[in-house]
Amino acid sequence: MSDPAFQPLSGMVLPRFAGIATFMRLPHLPPDAPGVQIGLIGLPWDGGTTNRPGARHGPRALRDASTLMRRVNPATGIAPYDLARCADLGDVACNPVDLADTLATVEAFYAGLHARGVVPLSAGGDHLLSLPVLRGIARGQPLGMVHVDAHSDTADRYFNDNRYVHGTPFRRAIEEGLLDPARVVQIGIRGTLYEADELA
Repeated sequence: MSDPAFQPLSGMVLPRFAGIATFMRLPHLPPDAPGVQIGLIGLPWDGGTTNRPGARHGPRALRDASTLMRRVNPATGIAPYDLARCADLGDVACNPVDLADTLATVEAFYAGLHARGVVPLSAGGDHLLSLPVLRGIARGQPLGMVHVDAHSDTADRYFNDNRYVHGTPFRRAIEEGLLDPARVVQIGIRGTLYEADELA
């Protein structure tokens, strides 16, 4: 299945410090490019955070850091880019001053990917963005999820009646039928809770 058009740029062709930084040095293609099976996408937004802003800079930093990746896993001998056609599909155009607009934009973007059969691999951004991603890809069929985090992100409200913040996306997703709670595994959860019902 190896397709040269979907291979990372080799450090033997262009030094890793040169060129435009993309996720894993993969080709940068528009979201509707044909042939993409796995799309790497940036979600540069942190308008739903109540603490430690700055996650909006994550996609750019990860692109730069991932220029050190190479094509073959030395432990397994697997060359993952020979198994699927991957590409950097750019960033979703998030609105830094409008939460509702951002949620709608992200949902529409992922619904389009889902309709084309592209599996998204995303880098954010704050955790609230998980909700519109799930809205875009669940489409009437609740999903399972493996979630690695320190917090469950199943709180109900923050600061009075704010239901859409970084600590609430998975509660909203369960309420909206996007996640099947019987098929959710959360790893690394620690610390105290705001309310006793967060884990229930």
